[in-house]
Amino acid sequence: MSRLVLRKKMKSQRRRASSGWRAYAPPFSEMLENILGRKFSWGWLACIPLALAIVACWNVAAHAQDTPVTAESVQAVLDNIWVLIAAILVIFMNAGFGMLETGFCRQKNAVNILTKNLIVFALATLAFWAIGFSFMFGGGSPVIGAGGFFLTGDKATYGLDGGTLTIAVFFLFQAAFAGTAATIVSGCVAERIQFNSFLIFSLLITGIAYPISGHWVWGGGWLGPDGLGFSDFAGSTVVHSVGGWAGLMGAAFLGPRIGKYQDGQVSAIPGHNMSISTLGCLILWIGWFGFNPGSQLAADNLVPYIAVTTNLAAAAGGVAATGASWALNGKPDLSMVINGILAGLVGITAGCANVSYLSAVIIGLIAGVIVVFAVGFFDSIKIDDPVGALSVHLVCGIWGTLAVGIFDKDIAGFGQFMVQLLGVGVIGLFTVVLSSVFWLILRATLGIRVTPEEEMKGLDIGEHGMEAYSGFLKDTSDMGVS
Repeated sequence: MSRLVLRKKMKSQRRRASSGWRAYAPPFSEMLENILGRKFSWGWLACIPLALAIVACWNVAAHAQDTPVTAESVQAVLDNIWVLIAAILVIFMNAGFGMLETGFCRQKNAVNILTKNLIVFALATLAFWAIGFSFMFGGGSPVIGAGGFFLTGDKATYGLDGGTLTIAVFFLFQAAFAGTAATIVSGCVAERIQFNSFLIFSLLITGIAYPISGHWVWGGGWLGPDGLGFSDFAGSTVVHSVGGWAGLMGAAFLGPRIGKYQDGQVSAIPGHNMSISTLGCLILWIGWFGFNPGSQLAADNLVPYIAVTTNLAAAAGGVAATGASWALNGKPDLSMVINGILAGLVGITAGCANVSYLSAVIIGLIAGVIVVFAVGFFDSIKIDDPVGALSVHLVCGIWGTLAVGIFDKDIAGFGQFMVQLLGVGVIGLFTVVLSSVFWLILRATLGIRVTPEEEMKGLDIGEHGMEAYSGFLKDTSDMGVS
């Protein structure tokens, strides 16, 4: 059978196969012919996108004559696109915090923890938009920014007049950081805090406490590069230690969970789902590639370098924590592997842009060992930290900030180390005092701790009236430890 005959036979088969639906529905060309009142040709339909493309190209060409493309304009677009992507990565870290904290805690509190981690970014965004962004980056004094509240200022108001970033992109990136500081507190006070009090505290820390201390370092204040020379590239102290100090005071005022410390002994309260905690750790690890490289605030050759130092420190922290916990307890502890990775990430955050690769590994190794012993230290003083947030964010944030004075390729030395130490102390003292005031006011008015009955039953039922795992049997015996 020739090819021509075969084609005719196949064409006839296709025509018969399609005759069924054509009997019920006319072809599209016939429908258009009925509408337009004249013979329709498919060739005219193909001209529509071509005509649209010609019009678009004409408008772009005309616009390009008025605003010629330059290397500077292209770089500005690239800077804004990269920082926008980095902001999205940092925002996605909220999912990591939520998974990590939920898995490390008991199933009867899962809804409460997930709700806190979800709503806290919404609250942080609004508080930072209204007043926090201006307190942090607005002009004014070296102590606190002012002007441009509710994002109404121009680029000069926020110190952006000499750079390429738009106000919108810069705000979104910084709002993501503010939300991170509040989320750290959530882990420190998990499983026993009243939901409404936590919401109010989140507004206060993101709208007032975090922006003021951040202004000292990143907003042209008295402590940062324009002042004493304190260096914290991406926030080991400005973000992580601030969240840790606020969480420390919250945990202290709340007291430990029921059954945590009995007869002078520490009773382990294991988490209910290590799978989602591990997933949360991996999400945070990925999100940190927005956190640290994004803090360069530009798309340049330093971005991949920062990504490598960040990754090396995380890997070293995980390995060191695994080895340290293995040596202490006789078995490798997954929770310590997770916190070791996060400890390395927090530790490298302050110096990630200007330390060598070897220094990044050393910083991560030390952070991984520190976090293991810090967990035991807080238990020894009966500060109940269900997820190890104090050990990771507060202790390793301090270490990472001090490490700048030891390992930074340009400014390391005794003088810089003392400036770093001063900055850690001053910001820590300010945060402790202000957050203590917030916690005390909340405790005296609304109250900050749920009732023992609610804690035993679980905050999912007591605070939200629902369960994360509906239908599963939950044992609330053994003093609420299970």
